[in-house]
Amino acid sequence: MSEPNRFRARRSVLYMPSSNERALEKAKTIPCDGLILDLEDAVAPDAKPAAREAACAAAASGEYGHREVTIRVNGADTEWHDDDLKAACQAGPDAIVVPKVDSAKAVLAVVDAMESYGAPDHTQLWAMVETPYAMLHAEEIAAASARLAVLVMGTNDLAKELYAEHVPGRQPLLTGLGLALLAARATGKAILDGVYNDVKDLDGFAAECRQGREMGFDGKTLIHPGQVDIANETFAPSQQAVEEARGILQAWEQGGSGVVTYQGRMIENLHVESARRTLSIHDAIQALQG
Repeated sequence: MSEPNRFRARRSVLYMPSSNERALEKAKTIPCDGLILDLEDAVAPDAKPAAREAACAAAASGEYGHREVTIRVNGADTEWHDDDLKAACQAGPDAIVVPKVDSAKAVLAVVDAMESYGAPDHTQLWAMVETPYAMLHAEEIAAASARLAVLVMGTNDLAKELYAEHVPGRQPLLTGLGLALLAARATGKAILDGVYNDVKDLDGFAAECRQGREMGFDGKTLIHPGQVDIANETFAPSQQAVEEARGILQAWEQGGSGVVTYQGRMIENLHVESARRTLSIHDAIQALQG
């Protein structure tokens, strides 16, 4: 199985309705880092079998270049879940996204099913956490299996469950966002911020991307191609940050001791680790760009 905490750029991960053939074709040209081929919310009940077939064919095609291709199945409490999961495992996408994961037991049940359905080793599990119960058990969920690589915030459902309003700054959701982030970092998993609903409000979207980056999210899930460029720019290290990281590492290597200074600042191991992470993100993004 691929290393679950291996760094991979996930600045922009775009939901695409698998019932829309034109959308699946267009996704081959959108400069996002990842795709979630959706069988759940974006697909009407009578269209789900055909969407399942289309998503699996797309994931198995190898026609999406560098993009990380995942399939979101319907939830475990639905009539479509088992058929979705079996088909997705046979298609072998980069990951299978499972909604409304509330417990370690739920993770283990999906992992066992993936293995029984013959999912290839490279197919990871992404768990959507989107309820108050999931927030309070996020560490248990994240630590349940090495196959689980990414937590995905379901902020719309979380707001609904909290009876919260969607407001700028997301104050009602910050506790849940923080708990999930703590769980991801404590267990070495990646974590993606939730979607922004108003696709015409690019200023508001940019502000929420900045908030997510400042909090520590690895990237953001998106619902419209027009959001991709902003997410890519926001979740990438700035040129200034890259140059500073290189300077810190150079000073550290030349210093030859436990503590050095860089531009008048004391540099310790923690700064060096942060600088290395910045450069690993930068290098991964550069590799995507050719």
